[in-house]
Amino acid sequence: MRRRDLLSTAGAVLVSGAIGGHRAAAQDKKVLKASDVHPEGYPTVQAVENMSKKLDQATNGRLSIQMYASMQLGGEKEVIEQAQVGAIQFARVSVGTLGPVVDDLNVLNLPFVFRDVAHMRKVVDGAIGQQLLDKVTANPNAKLVGLCWMDAGARSFYDTKRPIKSIADLKGLKIRVIGNPIFVDMANALGANGVAMGYDQVFSALQTGVIDGAENNPPSFVFDNHYQVAKFYSDSQHLIVPEMLVYSKSGWEQLPPDDQALLKKLSRETQADARDLWDKKEADAFDRMKSGNIEINHIADKKPFQDAVKPVWDKYGSKFTDLIKQIQAVS
Repeated sequence: MRRRDLLSTAGAVLVSGAIGGHRAAAQDKKVLKASDVHPEGYPTVQAVENMSKKLDQATNGRLSIQMYASMQLGGEKEVIEQAQVGAIQFARVSVGTLGPVVDDLNVLNLPFVFRDVAHMRKVVDGAIGQQLLDKVTANPNAKLVGLCWMDAGARSFYDTKRPIKSIADLKGLKIRVIGNPIFVDMANALGANGVAMGYDQVFSALQTGVIDGAENNPPSFVFDNHYQVAKFYSDSQHLIVPEMLVYSKSGWEQLPPDDQALLKKLSRETQADARDLWDKKEADAFDRMKSGNIEINHIADKKPFQDAVKPVWDKYGSKFTDLIKQIQAVS
């Protein structure tokens, strides 16, 4: 009896150990949550999903990323707040939305601060770009880690009312902008009525006439279906606002150094991957505009626009004088 009892006890321990081992293995696997306002197939969404595959492979399945696209977790302001409290790990957000959180970034939100998209890419790929990522990480109120940059092309105006061929055509139009005072003041300086609004509300606001138009890059205009309502696209390129992939600071501090280093490495690769995906998607967007009977107006003379936003530069740019000189010196 005693022997049988011992064997039973040993068997129970083995079974318990096996169950415990399975539990430990399951607990070791971690799925990191990521959010994006754009739909599946959009460059920034695809780039993070590609990053997940690399992360899964590099950690033998221990770490992976679950992307919640199409505003499943809310607009950009909401997901920044979720990352700040550790409810999600990754958030892909515009520097326009991050500016009110980390003021140093607002230098990139000034209209016409970049000569063109190529200039913006050189800036964020270099020392200035790393400096600004570090400022996000170092900001105690942000509670975020700046991982990498993502392209968002050049932003232009589009609307439901009339073609915008010159600055005079903007007069009186209710134009949605990102919820950052710089952008509201910019729209007003150009003669429009700037309306701060979450991106998740733009489509219905265009449909119902709450706004007359908005401003964004070609892929957002097309692939988030704004072109189904707004039939006039003005290639003004008044803003070239990059985007950033950030990580929850509280979540980051729980990661071992090796995992932090791996995520930084993969983020740098994701920055390049997102750019390649962006260029293809932007070309596709213009093709879709043409086939969708969108009237596209290219504004060659941008000087009236640049002159009109000088008060915005005077109000917001003075504290960035040195950094603006560094940006303009990048060739």
